[in-house]
Amino acid sequence: MKISARSCLALLPLAALGLLLLAPVMRLGLEAWRGDASLGLQTATAPWHLWQDDYLRWRLVWSVVQAGVTCVAALLLGLPVAWVLARFEFAGRTLTLRLLMLPFVVPTLVAALGVLALWGPRGLLSGWLGLDLQNTPWLLLYGNLFFNLCLVVRAGVDALNQVSAQRVAAARTLGATPWRAFWRVEWPSIAPWLASSLCLVFLYCLSGFGLALVLGGQRFATVEVEIYTLVAHELQLVQASWLALWMLLLTGAVALAYSKIEKHLAAPARTEPVLRQRPQSPGQWLALLGAMAVLFFFCAAPVLAILWRTAQAGAQAWAVLLEADTQAALWNTVRFSAVALVLATLTGLAHALASSRSVLWRAAAFLPFVVSPVTVAFGLLLLYPHWTASLSLLLAAYAVLAYPFVTQSVSAGLDSLPQNLQQAARTLGAGPWRTFWRVTLPMLQPALRRGMAFAAATALGEFAVTLFLSRPEWATLTTLIYQRLARPGAANLDAALVLACLLMALALLVFLLIEWPADRQQTTPKAKAKAKAKAKARDKARDNAHA
Repeated sequence: MKISARSCLALLPLAALGLLLLAPVMRLGLEAWRGDASLGLQTATAPWHLWQDDYLRWRLVWSVVQAGVTCVAALLLGLPVAWVLARFEFAGRTLTLRLLMLPFVVPTLVAALGVLALWGPRGLLSGWLGLDLQNTPWLLLYGNLFFNLCLVVRAGVDALNQVSAQRVAAARTLGATPWRAFWRVEWPSIAPWLASSLCLVFLYCLSGFGLALVLGGQRFATVEVEIYTLVAHELQLVQASWLALWMLLLTGAVALAYSKIEKHLAAPARTEPVLRQRPQSPGQWLALLGAMAVLFFFCAAPVLAILWRTAQAGAQAWAVLLEADTQAALWNTVRFSAVALVLATLTGLAHALASSRSVLWRAAAFLPFVVSPVTVAFGLLLLYPHWTASLSLLLAAYAVLAYPFVTQSVSAGLDSLPQNLQQAARTLGAGPWRTFWRVTLPMLQPALRRGMAFAAATALGEFAVTLFLSRPEWATLTTLIYQRLARPGAANLDAALVLACLLMALALLVFLLIEWPADRQQTTPKAKAKAKAKAKARDKARDNAHA
């Protein structure tokens, strides 16, 4: 029986998802069932006994509430900012759009330290305003907005660029005010895009671990932190298993909604976008300043606070960079992330190519988003107890959590590729692999670079899996920062800020090295002229082939 190339490509992501994601989840279910059977609980009532515990019920409810509040706040703040960026032309707009996604690639512990540098006990703003925000939900909600506001803004800008200029002009010609034209014409077009981004925001907030661990405190920690506490400190594996399964059910429902929305957005209609104009009236300039103020307050201020606090740290704090533990952690972070990036790129590319004609297989790429890193690590700990001290298992877990970014980016690139180019290459005698290497892959390079950049940032900042599966000699910068935060004293906090600054610089450097070269090549006049010439040559070859 002959096996197709598409089936061969599916073997790698199928093995990754089956062995490192689905099997650990099934092991969690088995652990929960065995534990309830030993306690004499009936199978029908066992899943509900967690809701009878006031403490665990509060953890579940608060996890959903903080994710929902973040979604509402991100929509209310992000939509006006997105409209300003999509409709106004001003100096620095391109740079703003480039920097918009950088908060998303900052590791979670770095973001948490940035929030503490602003609003913590010795924070810049909390000290100046005389506020004590400890044991309040504000720290966690602000950290969620730092991470996720950029997703809503970017989705809103992309959606507004898909709005037909002719429809907006027709509405204005018929007497509609700008506000009425927005709600009657623009809003119906951008609502699915915003809903898609809000699903992602909800998923990231619901399954987030690092922010909730550092900023949530004892009262406002989420279920993911509670799962870690039950496993690492209390050895309550049954309760931890049921909590993980409940979280899997919640995130799975949101991911299903996200995949259905993305299916409708896979091939957006070609429209003539509304032309951007320079702000004219004082109200427009005020709206532009307000949008920049929102981005600065929520997206830039934590990063600048870290830089400010590290600049003020004494020589003793900066000396941590010269310690042997720091050098070893830096080396582990770089080499672990490099290996994970290679594995994630191969797996993500294979998954995207194998799922180009299968909606179900394409939706499977969302599974690592559905299963939180804490659940993955806990399941691997139970499923492979003899391999928990294995470096290969740790790196494989890194890769399986990072590769969906490559898959989603490459899949979007494949959707936008013109099929006639590949057909022309096949007509001219090129085989499937030659067509892929000479036609498809060069055109997918920008999308592949983008996915690799986010995968690399994910691997660099991975924290939950490292806490569960790592050994002391495999400590990374994230675990070293957490160890410093766990020790009392201002000196340890300053040292953690210096290490966070190092990790942030490393993540941004990797992101820029992978992502920006492709963008610069696409935006230079020489590259645009060369692309036009290549397009004409391809069209001519296609016409000759059809003739």
